[in-house]
Amino acid sequence: MAADDTNRLHDVVINHERQYSVWPADSATPAGWSPVGFTSTLDECLAYVDRVWTDLRPQSLRDPGASQPCGTESG
Repeated sequence: MAADDTNRLHDVVINHERQYSVWPADSATPAGWSPVGFTSTLDECLAYVDRVWTDLRPQSLRDPGASQPCGTESG
């Protein structure tokens, strides 16, 4: 992390597996990620992620049935 990153604005982003990350607000959001609507300093964004991302497992592991097409549930 560069020294000026502390004061640089960042966006909190999320991917299809509901995993969070932070990305510089003045850079294009990377493919596969979407802003969640929270922009602030790096420290504030990391604190936000700590508050909202309480289960670090990917969505496919938290709710494996959700990723299966209808009618293909096992059991």
